[in-house]
This record gives sequence, C-alpha cells and structure tokens, in this order.
Amino acid sequence: MRNIKRKIQTIKQALRYYHALATDKRTPKLAKWCLIAALAYLAMPFDLIPDFIPILGQLDDVIIVIGLIWLANKLIPSSLKEEIRARL
Repeated sequence: MRNIKRKIQTIKQALRYYHALATDKRTPKLAKWCLIAALAYLAMPFDLIPDFIPILGQLDDVIIVIGLIWLANKLIPSSLKEEIRARL
C-alpha cells in the first residue's frame, strides 16, 4: 500500500512540474504544444492504434506520450527546468 501511495505522490509531483512548465511564459511555444498534445492524447477516448492489436495497441499510448514529453524537455532550457524544480 505504501508503494502505491508513493507512486501516486510521484505522479502528482510530475503533473505539477509539467503544469508549471506549460504555464510559464518563458517556455517555448513548441514545448508547450508538445505538453498539451501529450495530455490531450491521454484524455482522448480513442487510440491511433486500437487496443485489440496485440502489444502495439497498448504501447502506442506510452510511446507517443513519452515521446512528446521527451521532446518538450529537450526544447525547454535547463535553467528554466531547474528554476521550476527548485520552486516546487
């Protein structure tokens, strides 16, 4: 049970961090769009690859969302990421 609570806390911290990055005026627009697209893809009621296709159906969500977040992280200056982490 403690493990689940720790994971939930980690997810909450990550959401706060990415929300702060997405709402900061200094974050590049393309990075903001990547973060918004990742959230929108998670919230979509349909998938690009249907879930009934073995392996790919489940992995498409993970690959697309992680890829968008990775790209956003590459586009955001390190100094801004460090400042946001320190503030949170």
